Amino acid sequence: MTDLEWTTLVSEAALQPRLLSGAPALPCTHASSARTDDAVRAVLAELAATRAWSAYEGPALRRLSDSLGRIHEKLPSCLCCSGTVGVELGLKGLNVGPGDEVILSAYDFRGNFSNVCHLGATPVLVDLRPEDGQVDPEQIASAVTGKTRAVVVSHLHGGIVDMPRVREIADSHGIGVLEDACQAPGAEVAGRPAGGWGDVAVWSFGGSKLVSAGRGGAVASARDDVLQRVRVYSRRGNDAYPLSELQAAVVEPQWERLAEDNARRAQGAQWLCEALREAKVDSLVPWVTAFEGRAFYKLGFWYDASRAGGLSRDAFAAAVRAEGVPLDPGFRALHLSHARRRYRAVGPLPHATAADASVLTLHHSLLLADRPAILGAAAAIARVAAHGEEIRRRGLAEPVRPAGALESE
Repeated sequence: MTDLEWTTLVSEAALQPRLLSGAPALPCTHASSARTDDAVRAVLAELAATRAWSAYEGPALRRLSDSLGRIHEKLPSCLCCSGTVGVELGLKGLNVGPGDEVILSAYDFRGNFSNVCHLGATPVLVDLRPEDGQVDPEQIASAVTGKTRAVVVSHLHGGIVDMPRVREIADSHGIGVLEDACQAPGAEVAGRPAGGWGDVAVWSFGGSKLVSAGRGGAVASARDDVLQRVRVYSRRGNDAYPLSELQAAVVEPQWERLAEDNARRAQGAQWLCEALREAKVDSLVPWVTAFEGRAFYKLGFWYDASRAGGLSRDAFAAAVRAEGVPLDPGFRALHLSHARRRYRAVGPLPHATAADASVLTLHHSLLLADRPAILGAAAAIARVAAHGEEIRRRGLAEPVRPAGALESE
């Protein structure tokens, strides 16, 4: 960071937050890749001209399936209507059913928990690593029983699970691995693309994802038995969980430019974290310290209210959003948001409990912005942290979400 950039950041951080000045909240910052946007517009124009969008199955679906296979080590893929359904299909492909147990992190997307229950199996919740918020492989090893059929591992908030160790544990016990790459498409995981370590890989094309069709997803596997079960379960005279030709056509150009856009987001995440560190915003500790090769759908932070004037996590997020920066609370921990009878917990889960109360996530819509915009966002966060006590005392920041609100997939 140059002296001028640092001076500008410090001077902007010294200003009052908008909540204190009485200024109206700004809309959250959004940025996009112009090349990707242009490519999507061209695809939509072609579909309108040819009416190919109305086909049950067309060339776009075939091309997208092939593209996923080329990027992810030639894994045959089945396109579907959402990442959530992709996890359901993947678990079905691993032959998960009544009486089985499926291990997953106690801090994860609630749809993964619900899918396990939907198939009649029992979620077994393990703790996460405090340094980066990812599931702890050693906790997985301690959770395996004779009933364990599979483990679900999700790369979350810019982090990367230690997949070689997960793979080693799973292979030693003969259990399947479902690698949820919905937040990490195109990320590199120990020399392989995200999804390349699992018996099953799942991606999402949901409305806020790095690659989006509004809805949609894909499930892939190199195992013929898994794919056969997926097809038998989903093919009912027609595809019961389809991705449309229109959705596939929109996804395709985004997928082709994913590596380029991911590199830009990684640079943006690095600029932001460096600026927060130089501004001495010690109330936010990023989950990641390495940025190259990562995919940032969200950028995760541990939040320490005691270093921001006692301002609660949700109120801090609300105040930052008023500055136009897309910062939100993380997931609810699964053991704190579901009835105890629905799962088995391995130990007291202290780190997942902490995550429920203290995780903040920055949405990727900011990270494609230019450097001045990202430094401006860091200055806005620093302003809120510096004035946290006054914001709390005056009761100005409302919670971001009501209790029990569902997270996006």
